[in-house]
Amino acid sequence: MQLEVSGGKAIKVSESTFGREFSEPLVHQVVTAYLAGARAGTKAQKNRSAVSGGGRKPWRQKGTGRARAGTIRSPLWRGGGRAFAAAPRDHSQKVNRKMYRGAIQAILSELVRQERLVVVNELDVAEPKTKAMKAHLADLGVTTGLLVDKQISENVFLAARNLAGVYMMDVDALDPVSLVSAEKVVITVAAIEKIQEWLG
Repeated sequence: MQLEVSGGKAIKVSESTFGREFSEPLVHQVVTAYLAGARAGTKAQKNRSAVSGGGRKPWRQKGTGRARAGTIRSPLWRGGGRAFAAAPRDHSQKVNRKMYRGAIQAILSELVRQERLVVVNELDVAEPKTKAMKAHLADLGVTTGLLVDKQISENVFLAARNLAGVYMMDVDALDPVSLVSAEKVVITVAAIEKIQEWLG
């Protein structure tokens, strides 16, 4: 299949990478796993055994008229431990390589079908000016979205960093969440070649 390049000739691309059928369950699973992997999972609270103190029985078992108590660090007491204390845990979900690559291919294919993928020969501006980058994107019909290049140049980084809703990414750092959430994806021919090498 072929992809139209803005202001240039169409380029030939792999059918399996840019013409794959969209699989919502696969994309959902991979996106969910990616977001889960970003969770810190470092929340921690102390249970009754971790709270300091409470080694001695506060009063004898019988004869005081009060309810029996074995420790002052019971969850029922002020200053006691939590009954169901949160513990550090790993939220990551296993996604094999074939599934991950398949989801990226499905997302890219859907971007092409929805005309949300804008291919350019190169992504650069003469000087690092936000105004220049805004005008360049306006020419491409893009107001907000994701800019992807083989390697984002310093001029592009400086010119685009203050544009609201515009994000930049090297192709090596591409992830499913960024692709799914972007209104439009502006990608260079060099980045597409790198993606095809990666996805086969």
